[in-house]
Amino acid sequence: MHKFREYIEAIANVNENDWLVFSSHLKKREFSKKNSFLCTGQIENYISFIEKGEVRLFLPKEDVEKEITFGFSFQGEFISAYDSFLTQTPSLYQLETLSNTTLWSITYNDLQKVYKTTEIGNTIGRFISEKLFLLKSKREQSLLNETPEQLYLNLFKDRPNLIKQIPLKYIASYIGVTPQALSRIRKRIS
Repeated sequence: MHKFREYIEAIANVNENDWLVFSSHLKKREFSKKNSFLCTGQIENYISFIEKGEVRLFLPKEDVEKEITFGFSFQGEFISAYDSFLTQTPSLYQLETLSNTTLWSITYNDLQKVYKTTEIGNTIGRFISEKLFLLKSKREQSLLNETPEQLYLNLFKDRPNLIKQIPLKYIASYIGVTPQALSRIRKRIS
């Protein structure tokens, strides 16, 4: 939880009372590698800070090779099926750990309490919301304006930890190409 507090204090001054209220609602959740901790059709009840690990967001398909990966979150970032969290409706996608992962999570109802009872709650909530929105917006613009090769290059410029931690089949899906096409892109670049 120490890393999470440092992260929060980097964005806003948090008095000790607000931190005690906020942290009392946090739940430590640990998952092993390849664990789908939110499945399609479930309502997302948590917004979480990744203390350790990686998570992918994807649309499952009957044929596993046709799953569509559309997002990743890493250590020091937030993760949630945020649309489901906000609307409290079933998620249309899944969240899966790519390594052993530790999350600090707060439930929807507890976050509403923090908003009402602390000075810092709304600032933290707005910051998290803005971060998640900007990631989504950047991803959408990239898909509309860049070639797969540009997507690949920009992905590793922006998030160099991807290449070391994420299987290539997920990266191929993320940039919208087959694994074979990704191999050709990688060959051209090197």
